[in-house]
Amino acid sequence: MATEKRISFPFRGRFFQLGEAGKDTREIVFVLHGHGQLAQYFIRKFQGLDNGTRIVYAPEGLSRYYLEGFTGRVGATWMTREDRENDIINYITYLDQLYESEAATWPENVRIHVIGFSQGAATATRWILNGKMKADRLILWAGILPYDMDIGKSREILTEMDTISVHGTRDPYLTDETTREMTQLADKSGAAFEYHTFDGEHVIDEEMLLALFTPGGPSSPSPGQ
Repeated sequence: MATEKRISFPFRGRFFQLGEAGKDTREIVFVLHGHGQLAQYFIRKFQGLDNGTRIVYAPEGLSRYYLEGFTGRVGATWMTREDRENDIINYITYLDQLYESEAATWPENVRIHVIGFSQGAATATRWILNGKMKADRLILWAGILPYDMDIGKSREILTEMDTISVHGTRDPYLTDETTREMTQLADKSGAAFEYHTFDGEHVIDEEMLLALFTPGGPSSPSPGQ
């Protein structure tokens, strides 16, 4: 009978970056892509944030695969249902190491934002709840809180930060059932989520993105789902 075992070994992960650390750096933005995306293309959606006072980091999921067949376009994923617990441990370890390595280059008192898109929403939440990084704001974009999150940790951590949920009004992946699930999870987490929508599908909307980083924010938050 086969026995399942584990080993640990060094692993090299890649990330992409907009901006460089300097005396004018005020904000750090981590952007976590969705299933089947690559960080080098995903980060282009955030070029509007690169204004000389921000650094944008786009880490990439540790598993890559061909999107169709055995050749052609490649995507990455943060995890699958197979051996999911170890995938979660691995990406939190990776993201923590990225954070600790880069934080040494930042000036003091920077504000840290984490944006998780689609699959990256659950990834971002798990990182904040279980990793070493202390964020000031969590933005779940076209994704929801993980159903298996630790409620005790969420009430301890998410309630102490700004939390925002954003999605397109024509997003085919966010059904009425999904948005209800998000509301229920948000209520359990204890976090006071602010909800916003834009006219669009399963995408990063540049106008909404810039509004979220403008004093005062979007003009009209959507009511809770």
